[in-house]
Amino acid sequence: MPSIKAFSKSELPPGQSRIIEIDGKKIAVFNVGGEYFAIGNTCPHKGGSLGNGTVEGSMVTCPLHAWKFDLATGNSTIFPNVHVPKYAVKIHGNDVFIEL
Repeated sequence: MPSIKAFSKSELPPGQSRIIEIDGKKIAVFNVGGEYFAIGNTCPHKGGSLGNGTVEGSMVTCPLHAWKFDLATGNSTIFPNVHVPKYAVKIHGNDVFIEL
């Protein structure tokens, strides 16, 4: 799978998230204590932006209706059959790459 440079590490400090678009896909990227996670930005419930959600540990809560997703897997912590796409994140030097 191709890895695409998303940004440099300095552009996403710990505790922050950002939304990027690669090949028409909106991807929410999170820096949790120096570990990077990337999932689909759109909550499958009502389309809320997960990149604008609240992060606690390795969970993000959708800002619209509080659906929760595990950043490591993309799986809902509330509904077992619901998930968002999960993307591998690679760090090369100071750059963050997303694998599609």
